[in-house]
Amino acid sequence: MWIALVLFYGICKGIREVGKKEALKTSSTFEVLLIYSAISFLFVLPDFKNAMGLEAKYYGYIGIKSSVIFLAWIFSFIAIKKLPISLYGVLDLSRVLFASFSGLIILHETMNLLQWAGLVLVCIGLISLKFSKKNSCESSESAQKPQTLFVILAFASCALNGISGLLDKILMRQINSSQLQFWYMLFIVLLYTAYSIITKQNIRIIHTLKNPWVWLISILFVISDRALFIANGMEGSRITVMTMLKQSGTLVTILAGKFIYKEEGILHKLICAAIIVTGILFGVLFKS
Repeated sequence: MWIALVLFYGICKGIREVGKKEALKTSSTFEVLLIYSAISFLFVLPDFKNAMGLEAKYYGYIGIKSSVIFLAWIFSFIAIKKLPISLYGVLDLSRVLFASFSGLIILHETMNLLQWAGLVLVCIGLISLKFSKKNSCESSESAQKPQTLFVILAFASCALNGISGLLDKILMRQINSSQLQFWYMLFIVLLYTAYSIITKQNIRIIHTLKNPWVWLISILFVISDRALFIANGMEGSRITVMTMLKQSGTLVTILAGKFIYKEEGILHKLICAAIIVTGILFGVLFKS
């Protein structure tokens, strides 16, 4: 059962990335971010009773996590809007790389030779993305800005998500998943609201609420996260297998690039993704 739940999470994540790209066709980045966050929070609001009772210091820690996610989502939404979805999906696998380095530096975790070999494979797969015979990443939409900028934003989002994952690992030792999900979603909504007011963003609330893709990604976000929480709490669930199954979303984005957006260079991206996933496999199966 837990394997099915994690696989469900990975597939939902891939569909969410496609949904974000579609939502951004008719709504601005901050319109989607604000309404998406608000709708998602409304779905977790009924769980507020289970979220109470935190010590004061944990609100501060969750506030830091929310600030990290606040920036990560901005970077990822901009990158998704400008980059081919198949390329973004492969770049998103670099989260594992950043998570590994944060564990080494912050938590002083150790890695054996095979795990280092896995990280090298991840790096090779990511670097290989640059050497496609056909540069399918150029479009009239991104002609005014170097594509490199959006790739950097995608990597920045992955790095910030790695930091968020590290904070999750630390926080979940002391608080439960309902508390973490409720408060960080509330803080996220407040951060995007404050930013929109300060920067005088034109937020078309009714227009964005009529965007069906915003509702889809909000619903998928809440139910996939809850599926992952349930899977984590099941007896016999293995973090090594879960790490691999979460990457199933990449296949969804690559196939969407091929069949929905008619992107080129799909075979090359599949090969790069296979190299990266092999590296991840080394990392999770050969733990010290």
